[in-house]
Amino acid sequence: MTHIDPQLLLAKAARVRLLVTDVDGVLTDGSIIYNGHEEQIQIFHVHDGFGLKLLKKAEIEVAIISSRFSRALSKRASELGIVKVFQGQNDKLATYQNLLNELDITDGEACYIGDDWVDLPLLKRVGFSVAVADATPPLHDYVDYITGKDGGRGAVREVCDLILRAKNKWPAFLNEIINPGLD
Repeated sequence: MTHIDPQLLLAKAARVRLLVTDVDGVLTDGSIIYNGHEEQIQIFHVHDGFGLKLLKKAEIEVAIISSRFSRALSKRASELGIVKVFQGQNDKLATYQNLLNELDITDGEACYIGDDWVDLPLLKRVGFSVAVADATPPLHDYVDYITGKDGGRGAVREVCDLILRAKNKWPAFLNEIINPGLD
């Protein structure tokens, strides 16, 4: 669901060169489970992972910034080939600014996906701001786009697809999957 004109939304999405996402409540449903060995278990949606892989294939940088630390996240990011993973970050805005400087990317070329008040400083900075459907409701007032899906349930994939469509990358990727080996 968009809060802005659909053409402006597509223009913002087309400018994205960097997608940054939160973890708990965005890449996961926000649940934290501990097993009998005091180890944290998190559940990640396969659709989100494939969407992030497609972004990387389209040469869009992907980064994860979390205020918590999770071995499950480290494992999932490694599986997806995401190397820009920042855990235990109490100042997400400073981490984000360092990332922009490192990659030579502007705020207008960045997208952030969040779900709670701690994400608001980043959501206010980026060129394309997104909240997942089940984000803390007042957060919806501050973003360009609200996903139709909840965090941990394909919301990130929805944003990836939107960016790829806005950049006109979607048809080529779909054709490559439907007709492998054909040019």
